[in-house]
Amino acid sequence: MSGRPDETRDRGSRPGESGPAGSGPGEDGPVRVPGLSLRVFVGESDRHDDRPLHEWLVERARAAGLAGATVVRGIEGYGVHSELHTARVLRLSSNLPLVVEIVDERSRIEAFLPTIHEVLADGMAVLAPVEVLRFPR
Repeated sequence: MSGRPDETRDRGSRPGESGPAGSGPGEDGPVRVPGLSLRVFVGESDRHDDRPLHEWLVERARAAGLAGATVVRGIEGYGVHSELHTARVLRLSSNLPLVVEIVDERSRIEAFLPTIHEVLADGMAVLAPVEVLRFPR
């Protein structure tokens, strides 16, 4: 996931797959790599160091060399204080929910967790195991 050569090493076969577990269903198929997804739930108006928090998180993830980060804007949601934030015309919110999703190897995501701990006062984050498909060129 970070482009290191050890990612495609032989990890043994999985049922239903040909080739090593790190390779996928065939030689031309995607490379399968176990990973971890970190989702951080913030609001558009959340800030850190006089910057939008979602921008700060993506920048820190990139500086840490993590494989990828994406920010997704929600159309409706609520957080720890149960205040509804919505994009509906009659109740237009200036603080729509955002999800910052960062994906990489488990050890690299775990090492990044102290970074989010320092900035999420009332926030929430979710960790989930993922299988990353890398498509060779």
